[in-house]
Amino acid sequence: MTTLVTPGTVPVLDAERAVEEAARLGAALAVDAAERDAHRLLPAEELDVLSRSGLLAITVPQEYGGAGLGAGTVAQVLRLLAAGDPSVAQIPQSHFVYVGVLRHQGTSAQQAFFLGEVLAGRRLGNAQSEIGTKHVRDFRTTLRPAGEDRWVLDGVKGYSTGALFADWIPVLAHLGEDGPMHVAWVDRHADGVSVLDDWDGLGQRTTASGTVRLEGVSVHASRITPYHLTFEGPQTFGAFAQLLHAAIDTGIARAALSEAAHFVTTRSRPYPDAGVDRAADDPLVVQAFGEMELEVRAAEALLAEAGLAVEDADRDLGPESAGEASLAVAAARAAGARAAVGVSSRLFEVAGTRSALASLNLDRHWRNARTHTLHDPAAWKVQHLGRYAVDGTLPPNHGQF
Repeated sequence: MTTLVTPGTVPVLDAERAVEEAARLGAALAVDAAERDAHRLLPAEELDVLSRSGLLAITVPQEYGGAGLGAGTVAQVLRLLAAGDPSVAQIPQSHFVYVGVLRHQGTSAQQAFFLGEVLAGRRLGNAQSEIGTKHVRDFRTTLRPAGEDRWVLDGVKGYSTGALFADWIPVLAHLGEDGPMHVAWVDRHADGVSVLDDWDGLGQRTTASGTVRLEGVSVHASRITPYHLTFEGPQTFGAFAQLLHAAIDTGIARAALSEAAHFVTTRSRPYPDAGVDRAADDPLVVQAFGEMELEVRAAEALLAEAGLAVEDADRDLGPESAGEASLAVAAARAAGARAAVGVSSRLFEVAGTRSALASLNLDRHWRNARTHTLHDPAAWKVQHLGRYAVDGTLPPNHGQF
């Protein structure tokens, strides 16, 4: 197969190696995750390790020198990273999504250049959401014409996860006043670009999901990609983005359960009425752990099923296959959200009074879950699952499904 870009500097990982590497890095991230959260230590070094690992390049197509791995593998990679530190796992979520934009809508020149950047270990950020607009799909940021092949970009973006650590920031903007949505590929250090570390979320504290200000940023036409075309036919773009969010939630749930088990087996005292020597032998505690394990396993299974559904749709894309993928992802998203919030709260019920000490920072799991699961309302996922179950209505064809 002919390679369209010069091979980069990161290793090309097959699916098995990618999952193994994600498990290894997730375990390493877990060691200092509580400290990073407690002191809001931004994970710059950890992200550099992630970039060098080759994991951020796993979706680059084979014809461009990558492995071209599917959605299911990417979901498992993010789940394993999130089980170690969900803040670190959330940062590359947009990176993978915008690699997808390049794959589906980029010109051959854009694909060659930016996918080459990804293979060289460089990161794509995110400047998509805006604060104070009518709703989450209402945008004011605009590209205005400034001469032949030149545009000027102005706007303010919030929740810009990954932008602070990015080499390139994909910016979602109108092309012309109230024109169709496009992606402007902006150098992180270009004139007029300011990335503010003003994120103060109660959870996901080290994602640096702050503000991006764009003031008279010059953008060449060759750095602009249509975004609106993505939704003019069947697509898995939204399902893939939501799948990765589900993976993060599911990873949080597993992390909370694992840390609860470690605490109960090493530090908890038994309740006297249980008549046992270890808290871990209390039948009420064992029952609770069984229920939580069931909930987390269900979320993990639905995540795996959803990943396969997205891959199936990518192989044979049509309204039905895209709709089935969206439904599978909706189920995984709702189940992951419930498991993450539920298990991270119940952790304290099974671990006992001492687990509430602030110095242990076990509440970070709940704070992370509660913060990340607000990204999209899980209730709408259930609503569309219900509509499909009742009368076969497929989910809407937009970026939230």
